[in-house]
Amino acid sequence: MDDLDDMDHRIVTALRARGTDPRVAGAARALSWAGEHGALWLAAGLAGAAVDGPRRTAWLRGTALTAGAHLASMGVKRVVRRPRPAHVVPLVRTAGRHSFPSSHATSAAAAAVAFGALGVHAAWPLAAAVCVSRLVVGVHYPSDIAAGAALGALTARLGTDWMRGGTRD
Repeated sequence: MDDLDDMDHRIVTALRARGTDPRVAGAARALSWAGEHGALWLAAGLAGAAVDGPRRTAWLRGTALTAGAHLASMGVKRVVRRPRPAHVVPLVRTAGRHSFPSSHATSAAAAAVAFGALGVHAAWPLAAAVCVSRLVVGVHYPSDIAAGAALGALTARLGTDWMRGGTRD
């Protein structure tokens, strides 16, 4: 486990150093802010439901899966209680002091799976950008991101059949 911890520290240090470029820092802050509490993804899901009448129920169910995944990550955080990286100066404030798993990564991956099932291919690169932003702003380790993404993807994948049941052809 020491090797993983060492690698986690080295990667977050290297990516946080990228945040010294004001353009990179600004983009990372914006992505982190947009992903707070899954807001970006919840708004996207609700917008999809508003404009895509035939698949409104599927959009709402995908949004519910995303919210559920986010809530699950918050529960895991309360159990694991891993502190955030202390060896770098963060570029953003956080809602909590625990980092494992990343709730941003959880909701991003859940939305990418759920909305991807509805044909929104842009969700994947945007989700990846949100995940990387959390490393650049210095508030997560890569293993936090990986665990969060796995939790979100699994949660949404388990619910995609239910979600697709909300489509009308």
